[in-house]
Amino acid sequence: MILVTGATGNIGSALLKGLHACGAGPLRGLTRDAARASFPEGVEAKEGDFADMASLEPALDGVRSLFLVSRMGPDADILDAARRADVEHVVLVSSITAQTHPHLGPARENMAVEQLVKDNGMAWTILRPTQFASNAMWWATSIRERRTVRVPYADTGLPTIHPADIAAVAQAALTEPGHQGRTYALTGPERVTARQQVEAIATALGREVPFAEIGRAEAHRQMSTFLGAEAADAVLDVTGGDVNDELLTVRDTVSRVTGSPARPFHQWVSENVAAFRRGVRS
Repeated sequence: MILVTGATGNIGSALLKGLHACGAGPLRGLTRDAARASFPEGVEAKEGDFADMASLEPALDGVRSLFLVSRMGPDADILDAARRADVEHVVLVSSITAQTHPHLGPARENMAVEQLVKDNGMAWTILRPTQFASNAMWWATSIRERRTVRVPYADTGLPTIHPADIAAVAQAALTEPGHQGRTYALTGPERVTARQQVEAIATALGREVPFAEIGRAEAHRQMSTFLGAEAADAVLDVTGGDVNDELLTVRDTVSRVTGSPARPFHQWVSENVAAFRRGVRS
């Protein structure tokens, strides 16, 4: 039994589809609302919430392998519950900032969860992805309403990764030998600036999308309202304010692990362009 937490999210949903398609199983997806979950046929939808640890115990019953995204709940409690349920292997999604910006608060938190996984007694695989292509959804409302997309560090290019590629590496780690005890840094196939990302969305929409670069102070004010000041600083550092060669490096990990090339940003756009059109809510 493989349990995928965050099963309706960008990574979890792609992972369940991939596991189902390759015949892995049995499969179970954890969701807050099983009645609304749309999983592949044969995947068991299990209702549970990280805020209610008692709800996780039935979800972990009989599970051999666990897919977990870092910092979505009380990680120490989740991992302890998994160990008590005799889970053998945990695949953890952390962040590349654990190695590129270990001094930042969110990176330190991810590193602490990684250490919890290593110390818990179960086999482990750690995934450290860079910036998600799906972060472009932050601009969806502005683009739908034909307002100007305003971003800092417009011409800093990061090797943005398609969430489905994170899922593909997780699938390999869950179903193939040789991945236990490994830490994988994951990126997309090329660096893509925010300006280029918006241009790709505009091309897919077939119209211009107004775009403007803003300063760090303005971006920090905007982001602090929903992320908090420390997290806003961290995001701004890793998206342009404190970039380094380690963060900018394009890696071939996805192709080495999965046998398929990493998906380019424009592919993510083509798959999600409807979210940027009027009348659609992301």
